[in-house]
Amino acid sequence: MTLQTEDWTLLAKCRGLQDELFPDGAEQKRARTVCAGCPVRSECLAEALDNRIEWGVWGGMTERERRQLLRQRTDITSWTSLLCPKPGAYVASTS
Repeated sequence: MTLQTEDWTLLAKCRGLQDELFPDGAEQKRARTVCAGCPVRSECLAEALDNRIEWGVWGGMTERERRQLLRQRTDITSWTSLLCPKPGAYVASTS
């Protein structure tokens, strides 16, 4: 089954855990461990960076880490193009 670009969230390891990924402050570093080994981690991070999402853990990065990255890399206009070279080509098992 091939999924469209906007359907990457269906493959996210954190699916159904949203409340756990939006803690305050230092708890974010612990929450990002959920992202380890996620098959769509790059897509998730690109979504947060491209849309300047300022809350929660996305793609294994905390709010502070994403803000710092955006300040350091003002030259990047599309994080999706950089992090996800083949958008829309996600394949999910049908078992």
